[in-house]
Amino acid sequence: MSDPDVPPLPTAFVTAVDAFTRHLEVRQGHSAHTRRAYRADVTGLLRYAHRHGAASLEQIDLTLLRGWLGHQADRGLSRATLSRRGAAARAFLRWAQRDGLIAVDPSVRLASPKIPRSLPTVLSTTAAARLLDVAARTADEAPAEHRPAALRSWAAAELLYGSGVRVGELVAVDLGDLDATDRLVRVLGKGGKERVVPFGVPAARALAAWTSQGRAELVRADSPPALFLGDRGGRWGQRQAREAVHALAAAAGVDDVAPHALRHSAATHLLAGGSDLRSVQEVLGHADLGTTQRYTHVDAERLRAVFQQAFPRA
Repeated sequence: MSDPDVPPLPTAFVTAVDAFTRHLEVRQGHSAHTRRAYRADVTGLLRYAHRHGAASLEQIDLTLLRGWLGHQADRGLSRATLSRRGAAARAFLRWAQRDGLIAVDPSVRLASPKIPRSLPTVLSTTAAARLLDVAARTADEAPAEHRPAALRSWAAAELLYGSGVRVGELVAVDLGDLDATDRLVRVLGKGGKERVVPFGVPAARALAAWTSQGRAELVRADSPPALFLGDRGGRWGQRQAREAVHALAAAAGVDDVAPHALRHSAATHLLAGGSDLRSVQEVLGHADLGTTQRYTHVDAERLRAVFQQAFPRA
């Protein structure tokens, strides 16, 4: 139901947004979540443009784009949000020029706020080992009614840390994607890019216990082929996976971490152990080597922090 206080967009704007959304799905392979975010951001831009007199895409110029971002900055939106919306506008207008909807892309000179690149949360190797040891012990000691959930948490934590996969990739894995013999798992990453990632013996042990005991108790006739099933036999969700990792961190007495922190920890520990950047990039599924490179700074920053705190002449 439309809001009577919000004037409808011109038909040309609506048609362009629909076509751009299809482009993101078919040509770019973006996820449904990314498509929704881009669509919302572009629609917000076009509503602003329409309120300021633009009746066609050709009337969107650099001044209007800057005014749109400035208006949102005045509303107190974060730099990260402004940067994302600027990126959505650039993607939309670049597409519009390529498809002949506009002659000139006005976003070429549009600058977005710089976002400070903070270092990721990383557990020490000792803390990571303690979390996983607690997960294994909890699974081993859990009463029968809680054992499937405990085995699932253990297997999920081991695979998140042991392979560095994202939580969304983890819950999307099917049984057929798992090669227990060669200890490999096939995942579908961002942009629909598939990769095969190795995992170690501890993860293999946890996965074997989960699939033979825990999953076997939860599977139903209508269950999907998902590696990780929820308590009712459906595919386990990202929210439940995050809750499981938070619970394990609390039980282990380590810093509260989310699944992504286990991915960060895996990357940092791989590099600290001597892996080269390109190999870690492939394991993590990063499109840009620069994204992987930030993990090389983590140990240096931690060392600097300890030095500043402990050394009298720091």
